[in-house]
Amino acid sequence: MKGYLRYFFNKLAWFFVTLIFAFILNFTLPRLMPGDPVAAIVSRLAQGMSDASGVQAIYQQYTELFGTNKPIIEQFFIYMKNVFRGDFGFSIAQYPRTVADVIKSSIWWTIALQFPAIIVGWILGNMLGALAAYVRGGFDRIIMPISIFLSNLPAFGMAIIMMVVFAVWLKWFPTSGGYGFDLIPNFSWKFIWSVIIHYQLPFWSIVLITIGGQAIGMRSMSIYELNADYVKYSRFMGIKDSKIISYVFRNAMLPQITGLALSIGTMVGGALVAEIIFSYPGLGSTILTAVLGQDYPLISAVTLIITIMLLTANFVLEIVYGVLDPRIKSTQAD
Repeated sequence: MKGYLRYFFNKLAWFFVTLIFAFILNFTLPRLMPGDPVAAIVSRLAQGMSDASGVQAIYQQYTELFGTNKPIIEQFFIYMKNVFRGDFGFSIAQYPRTVADVIKSSIWWTIALQFPAIIVGWILGNMLGALAAYVRGGFDRIIMPISIFLSNLPAFGMAIIMMVVFAVWLKWFPTSGGYGFDLIPNFSWKFIWSVIIHYQLPFWSIVLITIGGQAIGMRSMSIYELNADYVKYSRFMGIKDSKIISYVFRNAMLPQITGLALSIGTMVGGALVAEIIFSYPGLGSTILTAVLGQDYPLISAVTLIITIMLLTANFVLEIVYGVLDPRIKSTQAD
């Protein structure tokens, strides 16, 4: 127990250290982008105005509103104070909407798409990898090349393939959106069915990408465990093969738990790109809009939320890993 507590507090300390650096980077990096987004807003508002002093007054009003007229250090501490209160300010590109309102309208789309897709891909990948290691033969010779192909295909590549084949050629599914463009969100069966139909291509493009890497990892670990000395000794002792296999795959699953945490990391990369390819109304499309509009508050808020979700998922999985693997307790206790 003492060893596990040391492991837990060590992981907790690294969690907070990483979170602090995440705060700094999420604030600083968007503001290093060239250009002045406030000037872009003022130029749109001031179209047709000939009074230079009036334009200047509008510019000063908006720089004060978004805090860009203050020194960068002062902006950072104001940002930190506001974030801890849950206030991310106004969106520059979508003013007068608040950042919280913009994120609220997109984050649930991403969570509903990404987490089920990653979990389903992780389960299917591990099942196929375990079967490939245990059955071997023709099954393994089919699964392995497919897994290698899928694991090396970028998420946007899979998304484009799925779109071309199933939306453009076969016309089974729509090419873009989260629901029909002619519909207003409500709880009617027509709207729910439209959401389900639009959900399929983004969902399965993420699932297929996740399956490949997990299947390869599970197959390698299972083969290693099947050739371990304890397996040979157990078979020599006459222990039932089903009992041995249960221990083999339990041990092989431990590194795959870490793989699950890394898969959740695709939310920051490829999986969000898949959302952009399908114009899915999640955080991927929101980030693209924010970057194109140089929307500092929205970029910082979205990336910060995704980072916190990723760090929390990694932390929880590492704690679970410590519970499942007794070697961690013994190592920390030494």
